Amino acid sequence: MTDEEDSEDGSEAQRASKRSSGERSDPRDVVRRERFSGGPARDFLSSLAADERIFAADLAVDRAHVVMLAEQDIVDEADAAAILEALADVEAAGHGELPDGEDVHAAIETAVIDRVGARGGRMHTARSRNDEVATCIRYRLREDVLDVAEATLAAREVLADAAADHTDTVMPGFTHLQPAQPTTLGHYLSSYESALARDTDRLLDAYERVNRSPLGAAAFAGTPFDVDRERTAELLGFDGLVVNSMDAASARDFLVETTAAAATLATTLSGLAEDLVVYSTQGYVELADEYASTSSIMPQKKNPDTMELVRGTAGDAAAGLNGLLSTLKGLPRAYNRDLQRAHPHAFEAVEAVEAATEVAAGAVATADWRTEALSAAAGEGFSTATGVADLLAMAGVPFRTAHEVVARAAEEGSDYAACEAAAEAVLSESLDAYVDREAVEAALDPETSVASRDSVGGPAPAAVENALAEARDDIDADAAAVESRRADLAAAENGLEAEVATYV
Repeated sequence: MTDEEDSEDGSEAQRASKRSSGERSDPRDVVRRERFSGGPARDFLSSLAADERIFAADLAVDRAHVVMLAEQDIVDEADAAAILEALADVEAAGHGELPDGEDVHAAIETAVIDRVGARGGRMHTARSRNDEVATCIRYRLREDVLDVAEATLAAREVLADAAADHTDTVMPGFTHLQPAQPTTLGHYLSSYESALARDTDRLLDAYERVNRSPLGAAAFAGTPFDVDRERTAELLGFDGLVVNSMDAASARDFLVETTAAAATLATTLSGLAEDLVVYSTQGYVELADEYASTSSIMPQKKNPDTMELVRGTAGDAAAGLNGLLSTLKGLPRAYNRDLQRAHPHAFEAVEAVEAATEVAAGAVATADWRTEALSAAAGEGFSTATGVADLLAMAGVPFRTAHEVVARAAEEGSDYAACEAAAEAVLSESLDAYVDREAVEAALDPETSVASRDSVGGPAPAAVENALAEARDDIDADAAAVESRRADLAAAENGLEAEVATYV
């Protein structure tokens, strides 16, 4: 061994000796310790600021849990009363006055203990932050789901009203952004009411699985205390339990389902918004000034900016769903801290889509549809060609042959003469051997063409009116379903307040 090696070994031994005796020889150690001692990690771990969204939910969950503990003789009534009174003080002070904490749950508990002393810690008996946060998220999210559902109902009513005003307004229908067949504005608008009806259904379906209580699952393995999980579920207005305690603490599929429903709704709205942007450009509709803006440099411009932002919301919602799924993918059972990053995706998507729904509904409600321009464009691009082919098929010509006749006619024009020439070329017979001229000319007229398509769900005015009558019944039924759920939650809230009042 060289002298240098002896020296290095000796220095290391000296450093080890100094470390064991508490002596710090290297000032860099102090810097490192100060840099990494608690601050950054503590801030990184904390969700207190973001938890403002579930502050009220946590207070409700705390109250229900304490009432149940007292009813089960797990906590005596005097302690329960003190805790419940302290929770009222915390609520009055607000989220902004909470002490520092890792999350809102710990901060509220600390605030209670600050007010009533160590016995305040009894409020956390027989539970974990794992089941507590899962319950708080569900408690808050169910209200948000109902808010979005109500927004879809308002949008459906607007669309139905606008459609009813325009059952006779002929307009061009498009596929691939090309004139395809004439339709009516009422038929077009009611198509979005139908889509939004399914979005409402998805939200109400999601609500049923959101509104289940995980409280009492504790960390994930239940609790030895004689808790009454059904009682806390009742006090909080849940429709039942997430029974398995491991599933209850760790499951976040209800977030996925809700966010997926929001993303699907946002996609529906994005299509409507895109149509309004295109139709504004083509002069078919003018949005109210409140839903448009002008250019900072080009004074003649009126831009459909709100619809562009509604269209963009679909990207936000889809990103939220993808972020949520990516967070949850591959997580082991049961609780993992990754879950702290999960629910913001859902809340942000739901809030954004609710706002987009309201704006889209407002744009439709105040839009000025240019009916003359729509009618003038309804027959462009030989959009009535299918009607002529249908006439020939009804007269016995195989539809594929009829299709060939009208396709050939489209190469020359869109009038009777072009159809007659095409029939001679393809069928080797005059057109009137199959249909008379009056019927063909009627089929070439956009209004007559639309009126002939009166099958269920079709664009004929009578068919649209029938569809709208059914749509209004569905809207009323869905509104009643939302109202019933609101009433159940309000009743539970009142019931919880009454129970708390017996202690405080």
